[in-house]
Amino acid sequence: MDENNNHENLNKTPHKMSRLAWPKAKYGVVLAIIIIIVVNFIYYKDFFLSLFK
Repeated sequence: MDENNNHENLNKTPHKMSRLAWPKAKYGVVLAIIIIIVVNFIYYKDFFLSLFK
């Protein structure tokens, strides 16, 4: 019985962290993709602009 309680406590969010509003994981994925696209556009700006000329 004691082992079940310890296993259950390991998977719980700590008390101080449980009051924070955690964003959904899908928002993090979308944000990461947007950051990657923006950084790549900054690095390869000359290449992209030369396509339109």
